[in-house]
Amino acid sequence: MNNITMSVEFDRLPTESISLETEDINHAIILSSKIPDDSRQWQTYLNSLALFGLKQWIKERDGNFTVNWQESTIAKPELANAIPVATNLQVGSFKICTIAIGNLFEEQVLLPKLVVDLPEYVPHFYVLVEVLEEQECCVVRGLMPYQQLIEHLQATQTNHPQTDWTYQIPLNWFEHDPNRLLLYLRALEPEALPLPAITENRQQQLAAIERELVRLLPQLQSPETELWQVLNWEQGSIVLRSPELLEWIYHLQINNLETANSVSIQTYLLDFIKLITQPAINLGRWLWDELDEVGESLAWTLLPPTPVSEFRTPAEEFRGIQMQLQAQGIEIPTVARCGHHNFLLAGNPLRIYAVAWNSSTESNPSTWSLLLILGATAPNSLPNNLKFRISDKTGILAEQQVHPQQTDSYLFTAVAGTWDEKFIASVSIAPGVEVALPPFAFDIRQTG
Repeated sequence: MNNITMSVEFDRLPTESISLETEDINHAIILSSKIPDDSRQWQTYLNSLALFGLKQWIKERDGNFTVNWQESTIAKPELANAIPVATNLQVGSFKICTIAIGNLFEEQVLLPKLVVDLPEYVPHFYVLVEVLEEQECCVVRGLMPYQQLIEHLQATQTNHPQTDWTYQIPLNWFEHDPNRLLLYLRALEPEALPLPAITENRQQQLAAIERELVRLLPQLQSPETELWQVLNWEQGSIVLRSPELLEWIYHLQINNLETANSVSIQTYLLDFIKLITQPAINLGRWLWDELDEVGESLAWTLLPPTPVSEFRTPAEEFRGIQMQLQAQGIEIPTVARCGHHNFLLAGNPLRIYAVAWNSSTESNPSTWSLLLILGATAPNSLPNNLKFRISDKTGILAEQQVHPQQTDSYLFTAVAGTWDEKFIASVSIAPGVEVALPPFAFDIRQTG
């Protein structure tokens, strides 16, 4: 009986099916396990199998093609968590989006709007892949070039995207001979299938709606919540074009910070958006007695390279700083460079000193250190309840507040990172009354 059952099951497999390698199945399990929501985790598993199945299908038919999935959305959990298909699979010079389907009984498939309307994710070809998960195989069922899809959508005025940002695409829009994909890949150049150009205004668009995003994105704390449930398409399209922000959402969901203070999440998110949208002051230029354009535009002043005891003028200001530094065991090396910037916060004149130096060692190369000192210009003092914080892409690193009983005249914060890391400092005195300084970066590789 068992032999008969096995034979029947075997006969049901399509002759054109591609057996999935055990290594690919295991890899799909690993990729999907990184997704926090169960339903999206299952979809990511199917998407991975579809992508690996297509990769194997191409390899068996033409070993001359270079198939690279490492830059596809499925390879990056922050993208796979937000994108319900696998796109940006690179085959030679072409980009492919695989659409995993469970069976052909449905007359339509759901295609995310983002792989149609956002240039970062638009492929040359959409490829239907039936995933027979229990049988550990796939069947490549059809394909459609991008331009052909656009023509269909334009000709069908009733085919509008759904509220969940998907198009319902009839199966008969797809070419049902998958071997034509090989023909296209061999005979065409990518220029013959032009894709929409990627615009360069992503950061400006993100900065323009930062307040909206600070209010809305913390609602994505629960892994079950999807972008389309919180944002409108205009907001969502901007978020989906920002890999850094998708990574922030991903980490928010995998941590599932149900008990976290929503105000602190919003506070850090505002810092994070500024980190990825605002031009940074390159403190590495200070080692060469240079201010970059950002520093010059904000009227930063670079102090001369003098011994530590003469860093500050007037002398009494430095003596107060020196005493507090010594009390906290903070040493400033003689190779450090310092600059200062005066600014107003709610009418209060403030001054911030930034001290930076190359702290690389043989065991820890390409690192730098930053010491920030916040004070008030003489004869003023720091106002009560003033807050001073510094953040990077991982979160809020330090936050200090002036209290009425505080005797120190300055607030100090010291951080260290690699040359690729940036820090942002913000000073606030009440909700909504805040000054965010431009991010601080340190890249001596860009200097003479």
